Amino acid sequence: MRGYPNERVHLLKRFLIALQFLTIIPVRKSMLIAEADVSKSSSYFVMVGLVQGALLAATAYGAGRVFDPGLTAGITLFVLVLSNGGFHLDGLADTFDALAAKGDREKKLSVMKDGTIGPVGVIAVFFSLLMKYLAIKNLTLFPLFILYSSLLFMPAISKLAMVISMFYGKSARADGLGRLFIQNIGLREILASTMILLSAIVAVQVFFNHYMSVSQYIFYAMALMSVYFLCLIAVNFLGRKFGGLTGDTLGAISEITEITFLLLVLSWSRLFI
Repeated sequence: MRGYPNERVHLLKRFLIALQFLTIIPVRKSMLIAEADVSKSSSYFVMVGLVQGALLAATAYGAGRVFDPGLTAGITLFVLVLSNGGFHLDGLADTFDALAAKGDREKKLSVMKDGTIGPVGVIAVFFSLLMKYLAIKNLTLFPLFILYSSLLFMPAISKLAMVISMFYGKSARADGLGRLFIQNIGLREILASTMILLSAIVAVQVFFNHYMSVSQYIFYAMALMSVYFLCLIAVNFLGRKFGGLTGDTLGAISEITEITFLLLVLSWSRLFI
């Protein structure tokens, strides 16, 4: 039993590392962080996504009581971007700039590492924000539970996509923070992330069983399968272009997954609700 408190300290530390890595939420800066703690913190990416999703759902609920659907969608999207400091959008922009660059892999990786955002990156960010805004606004046309649950699970599923991609991918660089995650993630992190997400979905059913139907269980099963195959395609494509994954490409995968999930929700809702 002596090791139990220390284990809890390690778990809390890894959650705080994930929170610090994925959001702008301030955490303790005096922690002693080992490489093992950084890589194992990926188990808590989904939990951080649920925290972020709860913030988005609360924002949509509060804004929706005061403003029209368009402004509510805009405020919710602003909170989404603000909560992670535009971290994933920056990765999306750098990835698309690198894809558009002429030259070999090393040239593309150097473009990705450059802090300057080019025209292709700007266009990618613009369309990412536009698609999310329109999707969130369209979700207000359905029962509010669909909107709130989608906002709750959207960041969590995108974080799961990052974990899946890190598991199947390899690092394109010999250095960088992304390498610590990509090279050290294992099946345990995949299972932990998946179980956290599934537990959250079941918890929503327990507390809101009046709203969540069997069809939504089918939807989430389908959505998770779609995200899984999306990750495999992305890992294969980015591996051929860059020789592996980087922190920027993981951000791009997160952004694309969020858009894909929202489009899946809208398609399913129009057909079955």
